[in-house]
Amino acid sequence: MYAVSSPNLPYVVAKFGGTSVADFDAMNNCADIILANTDVRVVVLSASSGVTNLLVALASGCDDNKRESYLKQIRNIQYAIIERLNEADIIREEIDRLLENIATLSETSSLTTSEALTDELVSHGEVMSTLLFVELLRQRNTDAEWFDIRRIMRTNDNFGQAEPDTRHLHTSAIEHLQPRLHNTIVITQGFIGREEKGRTTTLGRGGSDYTAALLGEALGLQRVDIWTDVPGIYTTDPRVAPSAKRITKIAFDEAAEMATFGAKVLHPATLLPAVRCGIPVFVGSSKDPQAGGTLVCDKTENPPRFRALALRRKQTLLTLHSLKMLHARGFLAEVFTLLSRHHISVDLITTSEVSIALTLDTTGSTSTNGSLLTNALLTELSTLCRVEVEEDLALVAIIGNKLSQAKGLGKEIFGALESFNIRMISYGASSHNVCLLVPGKDAESIIQTLHRNLFEI
Repeated sequence: MYAVSSPNLPYVVAKFGGTSVADFDAMNNCADIILANTDVRVVVLSASSGVTNLLVALASGCDDNKRESYLKQIRNIQYAIIERLNEADIIREEIDRLLENIATLSETSSLTTSEALTDELVSHGEVMSTLLFVELLRQRNTDAEWFDIRRIMRTNDNFGQAEPDTRHLHTSAIEHLQPRLHNTIVITQGFIGREEKGRTTTLGRGGSDYTAALLGEALGLQRVDIWTDVPGIYTTDPRVAPSAKRITKIAFDEAAEMATFGAKVLHPATLLPAVRCGIPVFVGSSKDPQAGGTLVCDKTENPPRFRALALRRKQTLLTLHSLKMLHARGFLAEVFTLLSRHHISVDLITTSEVSIALTLDTTGSTSTNGSLLTNALLTELSTLCRVEVEEDLALVAIIGNKLSQAKGLGKEIFGALESFNIRMISYGASSHNVCLLVPGKDAESIIQTLHRNLFEI
C-alpha cells in the first residue's frame, strides 16, 4: 500500500450509476449537476441501465435468436440517446464500431465462454455511455474530455473480481490525469481496468463506486459524490420497509458495515480508499439533487445503538464435516488455503469440534455459471471432509454502535424474531454488527419485523 495524504486538490469526483445515465433526459440531469458545481472535475460513469445485464447474457453464450435480440436491445438503448443529440454523425460511427465489436465477441462466446471474454464484452457498456456523455456535454458548450480508465487502472487477472494495483494507480493518475483537471472535466469509466498483459478486467458489479473512490484517493480530492436513484442512505431499503428513514450523516465505520453487508447504495469496497485518506463521501439522487442526501464522514456525534439494517441475498452456506478436526492442528489452514487458491472469499464462519460452517457471497460476481463452487473446488474439498451445500439463503445484518457491549441485545433482536428460523448467527467479532443467516424466502419479513421493533417504536 502506498502512503496516502490528506486531500490536496479542491476538486470533486462525481460518480453516476446506470439509472442516472439510462437515457438522454437522465444524462441531461447529470450534466445539470456537474455544471452546477465547478469543483467537479472527474466524472465516473456506469453503463446505461440494462446494458450490462444484456452484455453478461451475451457473454454466457446463447442461441442466434437470443443473441440478435440482445444486440438489438443494446443498440436501441444507445441509439435512443444518439437520436436526441445534434450533429451526431461522428458519435454514431463510434457507437456503431463498438456495437459491431460486441456482435463479433458475442459470436465467439456462443461457441466458447471464458471470464476474460466476459470482461472484454461487458466493458463496452461503460465505454459507450462515457462517449455519449462527453458528446452531450460538448453540445452544451462544456469543455469535457473522454479518458480511458484502463490507461491507469491496472489490476490483477482475476477476471470478474479484479483487484486494482493502488500503487500503480496513484503514480499513473498523478502523471496522466491530474494535469487535465485544471482545464477540463474528465469523463471516464467505472468498473473496468486492465491487467498486465493488456486484457480488460472488471472489478465486480457495482465497481464504479470503487473506481470513483480510488480516483479520489489517488488524486487527493476533497470529496467523492455518488449519484444514484435514491436521495441518500436509509435505515433500510425503503422498497422493503416503506417507513425507512434517511440518515443525514453517518460515520465511515457504520456505512462500511452497511455496504459490506448488502446496502445497495454503496459498493462494499467503495469506502475503503476514502477511509484511508479521510475523504468524505456524499450520496444523493441524480433525479432529485435538491432533496439532499447522506454525508459519510469520519465521525458523528452521539451515534445510536441501532443505525440500520442491511440485506444481502444469494448467500451459500458451506458446511464441512471431518473427525480429523478433533483436537487437530492445521485443518482450518488447509481449508482456507484451498479456498484461496480457488479465489473464494469467506464472509462468516462458525466452528464446532468436528465441523466448520462458512458463508459465501455470490451477489458481486459476473461469473458465467453464477456459482463460486466449481466442481474442481468441491472435488478437492471432498478429499478433506464431507461437504454440505445450502443455497437460497440471505444475510441480515443489524448495524449499530457498541453492540458487543450492549445489555439485553439478544432479547431485543431474537425476541422479535421468535417465529422465524435463524440458520446461523455471527456476533461479537465486531462492535458494529450482528449478522443472521436466514432462509431467502423469509428475508423481507425479517427485515420488516426488525425495523418495526428496533427503529419505529
